[in-house]
Amino acid sequence: MQTFFLASLEALLGIPEYFGYLFVFVIGASIGSFLNVVIYRVPNELSLLPSSKCPKCGTGIKPWHNVPILGWLMLGGKCASCKEPIAGRYPAVELLTALLFCLVYWQVGLTPYLPVALAFAATMTALVFIDAEHMILPNVITYPMFIIALIVRVVFPIAFAGNYFSDTLYGPVSWLAGYPAWAVSLAGAVLGTLVGGGLLWAVGAIWKALRGVDAMGLGDVKLLFGIGALLGWRLTLLTIFIGAFTGAVAGVALVSRQKEKDLQTQIPFGIFLGIGSIIAILFGEQLIRWYLTTFVP
Repeated sequence: MQTFFLASLEALLGIPEYFGYLFVFVIGASIGSFLNVVIYRVPNELSLLPSSKCPKCGTGIKPWHNVPILGWLMLGGKCASCKEPIAGRYPAVELLTALLFCLVYWQVGLTPYLPVALAFAATMTALVFIDAEHMILPNVITYPMFIIALIVRVVFPIAFAGNYFSDTLYGPVSWLAGYPAWAVSLAGAVLGTLVGGGLLWAVGAIWKALRGVDAMGLGDVKLLFGIGALLGWRLTLLTIFIGAFTGAVAGVALVSRQKEKDLQTQIPFGIFLGIGSIIAILFGEQLIRWYLTTFVP
């Protein structure tokens, strides 16, 4: 979690806090509905603008059938026209995004950083599902994410009081104290980019030199550029660690279920980097403090 003050809806406006969670849940479900469009259309290089329609019969989906989560339940998981089954992924993404938005709101609070954290979580959700299905991390998402992260790192120290980026409190970024806050923040973003993308690229290059095969695609490197720019080097290293650990566990589980063991089985690493980055932005500093106080003398 970041180092800024957590403001609540009740403390600021006198409105019961559960209204905030309800509002964020509804927004999250609606964003999840849009993410379903992104997950399906972006890998297939389709425009995001046309309204949704059944991929089998081509019938347009009525607005009341497009209500997040409830629309799928009202239709019984089938197209209203041709009765073609509608994948359970659609309500699952909507519900997951809604719950994830509530979790972000719980951790970040009603602060200027909340829209950034929500957008980050939504972007990671889309990338996780795209990588799981297509084994790609589209440049049309990862490139803008990196650029926006750099802009955020410059604008926030100028526009808002307080520290929204924990990496600026630790060396080597903290060694720049005395320079303008935006410059220190940008330096942290650059270091996070180099640590994240650079480290993963180096591991892949070494693996290819030793084994003659690609360990991972450049999409993972580009993804870490954006993660590193926003989260900084500490939380990016944590992201990589969580991603590597959860990916290894998933890999072992997958291989153990194969009749013919294939250690070259490819697993989309972007899934686990996305999961790790969400954990890092929400609980990263607590996890790092716990590790240092528990295992480091």
